[in-house]
Amino acid sequence: MVAVVNNDKCTGCETCVSECPSSAIALENEKAKVDKDMCVDCQTCVDVCPSEAITVE
Repeated sequence: MVAVVNNDKCTGCETCVSECPSSAIALENEKAKVDKDMCVDCQTCVDVCPSEAITVE
């Protein structure tokens, strides 16, 4: 399982970027992008995203 960002909901606030313990998330074109190889499926980003733009699939 890996974190997936819904670009329609992502506001580019960078909360997930700063909270990701594995540094798997970066902003690309003002939207969060998850590096699937670095994601450790901890779901921290899902918990901290204020716009509910991230899910784990």
